[in-house]
Amino acid sequence: MRVAVRMLAQGASLTLNPIAGDENVLTVVVGGGRGAVLRAREPLAGVWIPLHGRLQLGSGTGEATLATGDVRVTEAEPQLQASGRGNALWVALLGSRGAWRAAFAGFDEVAFGTDPLLLPALHPAERGLRRDAVQLVRALRDGQDDVALDALLERVRELQRGLDAMIARCPGRTYAQRRQVFLRLQRVRNYLAANCHLELDNDALARMASYSPWHFIRAFRAAYRQTPHAYLVEQRLGRARRLLRSSPLAIAEIALASGFENRCAFSRLFRRHFGTTAGAMRRAEAVA
Repeated sequence: MRVAVRMLAQGASLTLNPIAGDENVLTVVVGGGRGAVLRAREPLAGVWIPLHGRLQLGSGTGEATLATGDVRVTEAEPQLQASGRGNALWVALLGSRGAWRAAFAGFDEVAFGTDPLLLPALHPAERGLRRDAVQLVRALRDGQDDVALDALLERVRELQRGLDAMIARCPGRTYAQRRQVFLRLQRVRNYLAANCHLELDNDALARMASYSPWHFIRAFRAAYRQTPHAYLVEQRLGRARRLLRSSPLAIAEIALASGFENRCAFSRLFRRHFGTTAGAMRRAEAVA
């Protein structure tokens, strides 16, 4: 595996072009500052780690906003674009199928089965992973990336291993069949997380996964141990909590912006989920 390093400064734009005859190139991009934009002309799977501020991701399948504390793993998608929000600092690892095979060649393949490719997911970025990402940025600036990159890849491998239990619960006779079912469900789950404020129904979600509504709900519940509706409500409440902390909107406006049309239902669900009211949480955040 060969590693290519790209530094993307404030206001700069970078377009990743295919490297003829060399598919085993893992590109590490460090983006910083407002207006730094990354585009890819070929589908690349990636790992995205915001270290400061927010990172906006877009592709042919939709958009998502990542905050510090998130790690998003994406499939090889067309029309890939990333841009920092405000004074953002972020790290991305991008590569083709061959590059990721080579990247994980030195690790055991328990988490990836016989096909060591990334599974799309939104993971929490724990302190150790963020520390390794910062170490990688520093190492890249010093021209020494091998050890730091291996440490970060090991963190990614451990995150992906956490998906094994969900894959095992998916319907299918073989691991390969269960993994394919999980991929279809995971695409829908990621879409729900990124678009929880929209009005979504099970019929539309089932079509995204190429299932009938009944089979979709059954498979989703088996894999994640909750229904699509329960997950949607959970994501809406999480969005509301983030808006309470970062937005001056009134609580009623936050409820609407999070996908809740009924203010009373929002208040009841918020208190049940977080053990406090939205108003009390906002006052506590203001004091803190």
